Amino acid sequence: MNQDMKQPAVLLDRSDVRVSHETGIAATIRSSIDKVRSGDLGSLPVVVGLVIIWTVFGALNPTFLSSNNLANLLFDASTVGIISLGIVCVLMVGEIDLSVGSISGFASAMVGMLWVNEGWPVVLAILAALVFGGVIGTIYALLFNRLGMPSFVSTLAGLLAVLGMQLYLLGATGSINLPYGSAIVNFGQLLVIPRPLAYLFALIPGVVMLFSGFAVVRRRKQANLSAPSAGGLVAKAVAITVALEFVAFYLNRDRGIPWMFALFVVLVILMDYALTRTQWGRSMSAVGGNREAARRAGINVRMIYTSAFVLCAMFAALGGVLAAARLASASQQAGTGDVNLNAIAAAVIGGTSLFGGRGNAYSALLGIIVIQSIASGLTMLDLSSALRYMITGAVLAIAVIVDSLARRSRASHGRG
Repeated sequence: MNQDMKQPAVLLDRSDVRVSHETGIAATIRSSIDKVRSGDLGSLPVVVGLVIIWTVFGALNPTFLSSNNLANLLFDASTVGIISLGIVCVLMVGEIDLSVGSISGFASAMVGMLWVNEGWPVVLAILAALVFGGVIGTIYALLFNRLGMPSFVSTLAGLLAVLGMQLYLLGATGSINLPYGSAIVNFGQLLVIPRPLAYLFALIPGVVMLFSGFAVVRRRKQANLSAPSAGGLVAKAVAITVALEFVAFYLNRDRGIPWMFALFVVLVILMDYALTRTQWGRSMSAVGGNREAARRAGINVRMIYTSAFVLCAMFAALGGVLAAARLASASQQAGTGDVNLNAIAAAVIGGTSLFGGRGNAYSALLGIIVIQSIASGLTMLDLSSALRYMITGAVLAIAVIVDSLARRSRASHGRG
């Protein structure tokens, strides 16, 4: 009788292990599905949109997906992408900056004037441009915090004022050519990551995800909390590593991965860490979600707004410097045209909410690749820029509609 009782107990234990294993793997899939159903879409819409865009343009013109064209796409996406990274900061707190294009144009003119005309070392000229951006952002913050001026109005005034400063600085010539062969111009036009280093860089995200994920699992188990499936974690890390290694291999068939794009990605990673892993980042989300609740919780709301405006303006200045390096010149057209549109649209298309409180640094990365893919594809099909504006506007409208619907879904499911 005792043996009969023991045997089913052993079988039950084995069954529990098997069921627990299946439940752990299935839980990862079910968790992702539940998040999507409840409105937590993450980067899914933009990834799906990017796949559709690349499929359509690749079918219409196979050269679009060539490694050389994709490398050029990454070069062009980096400058406005860095500006868009600053837009993510101000959108996170529920505000806007309409002057990023003008700030980027003035920064490029400032570098050209100080470096080429005045003979400053290029590093000091770049630092001066970044400081200028920080000063402009501080002014916006003071107008917002002290006088209550809406950011829409203050930055619109800044757009006009800084644009006038740019035209005045460039003078009658209207442009300043940067020296060909200089380090900054080579960085913006030619320099790519060596192939072995590119493969090493592509390996790092998966390894970091694996180790950090297992650390989280270990801590949650020690606290007797539910933990993600180890199998799902390994599968994600392997999938990301394979995808990134393939990207590195494909781009290395021709020019390779631009160093300028690598700088953009590094800034995205640093900002993502700051927004998700620091008290400052959590405060940004809190202020954007509910300013009064954040103030009552002891958050220095004015400091958070100031940091958002300053970072946005400094990223705009850095983007302008890199744009000048890309074109090897600073001109009156720098920062004008669709720079503002693309920078703001990239952040929104990438998933940052216009309502504040939700967004991440990767929004700028994904969004600008979508916009630049549309521009590159239409250019290769020899279609007019009018069509590019219409398509980009339609994509932006769809992104805002998706964000609004997802927001309602999150509210109905109690996710805020």
